[in-house]
Amino acid sequence: MRAALTRLRPTGVAARLTVVALVLGLAAGSVLLVRALVTPAPGPAPEVPAEQVTAADVRPNSAAPPEVTAQAAPQPRAAAGADPLRAWADRLAGPTGIPARALMAYGNAELVVRSTTPGCHLSWPTLAGIGRIESNHGQYGGATLGADGRPSKPITGVPLDGSAGVKAIGDTDGGLFDGDATVDRAVGPMQFIPSTWRAWSSDANLDGRGDPQQIDDAALAAGRYLCAGGRDLGTPAGWWAGVFSYNNSVPYGQKVFGLADGYARTASAQG
Repeated sequence: MRAALTRLRPTGVAARLTVVALVLGLAAGSVLLVRALVTPAPGPAPEVPAEQVTAADVRPNSAAPPEVTAQAAPQPRAAAGADPLRAWADRLAGPTGIPARALMAYGNAELVVRSTTPGCHLSWPTLAGIGRIESNHGQYGGATLGADGRPSKPITGVPLDGSAGVKAIGDTDGGLFDGDATVDRAVGPMQFIPSTWRAWSSDANLDGRGDPQQIDDAALAAGRYLCAGGRDLGTPAGWWAGVFSYNNSVPYGQKVFGLADGYARTASAQG
């Protein structure tokens, strides 16, 4: 289900690791991801991530962003020595403008999904493009990502109560994830609604639970969701189908494309 991009209003999250295990079980059936308004804080309005992004001049299904893989192997980290995923993220953070902690989550999600679902060809720039639009990589409203991958303040959308610009979705989690026992709200840096999170919940940081406010968990869940139904994101048709499943909006897809393309090209230029 789509919502106007100019109506986006999320709020923050994240965590870390080089190799991860999936605590999941592939979810089946259709899933709904909702973009919603976040109640504005007092004072000057914070940046709305999607409003700061320019849509790429590209026709849907005509191309897919270039693939650039994270430069770290999905193997357990040695007790001593450099963490290759962290080193990779630290090197690209400046050139891409993505916080290193968020890059680690996107790169880790790619490595895990490529090891479990290689035919999907998930590439971290696509996750980064979505993360930029949804929450500015977990930094919406002035939040910062901690070393544990969580934002300094939760990212929670406005009530999905059917008011102007938002979908009407009754409570599905008893307020467990979104703090609202009346209606649902989109949560986390990748903006999952609670029912969707239950279907795709992932434990990428291996703390024993899936947390939509934790960026490793959220990025891995988003990657799995994009690959659903046997999609091949390495093809134009597969890539656009995946992104449209996240938000069925041409401008949204064009924005994700432009961001992913830019991140991939910047990473390639770094060698």
